[in-house]
Amino acid sequence: MPYANASPEEVAARGEAIYEEQIRTKVEAAHAGEFLVLDITTGSYEIAQDDLAATKRMLAKQPDGVLYGLRIGYPAAYRLAL
Repeated sequence: MPYANASPEEVAARGEAIYEEQIRTKVEAAHAGEFLVLDITTGSYEIAQDDLAATKRMLAKQPDGVLYGLRIGYPAAYRLAL
């Protein structure tokens, strides 16, 4: 598995690249605001209303996957408010 020991930065870069090149145009219009969890080793992904549900489904399919998550159509998955 080429990404098993990848740094968080490497996982994020690979996840963003896969999302931009292969997935974004397929999901953005219909799933804006939902969470996508992607296995960067296989390119498979799950979408759900919350990130935990997407993560659990992805791990059920790819227990040894190297996962990257994002919120579809948003620059960040969460924001902090004061």
